[in-house]
Amino acid sequence: MAYVVTENCIKCKYMDCVEVCPVDCFYVGENMLVIHPDECIDCGVCEPECPAEAIVPDSDEKAIAWLEKNREFAAIWPNITRKGEPPADADEWKDKPDKIRLLSDKPGQP
Repeated sequence: MAYVVTENCIKCKYMDCVEVCPVDCFYVGENMLVIHPDECIDCGVCEPECPAEAIVPDSDEKAIAWLEKNREFAAIWPNITRKGEPPADADEWKDKPDKIRLLSDKPGQP
């Protein structure tokens, strides 16, 4: 089992989750984070840290569409181990629906 970052992270990218991860399994894209599902130890400490409630266990129905996206992007995006600054407009994007069309496949800065 693993945890998965879902659509709610797009354009929010708060990064509170990054610093609590004991195995550094977060990867950063231009406008979203992902968890490498093969590195995640299923400890769950990241889930309550996410203000956007974008992190769910892979057994959650919301994770189905995102598990492979997390795996795919974790393979090409840089690893992130420290919290950075979220986007200035993160709060405006929090809880907005249908953000999938805004997902960038470009890597971010760790």
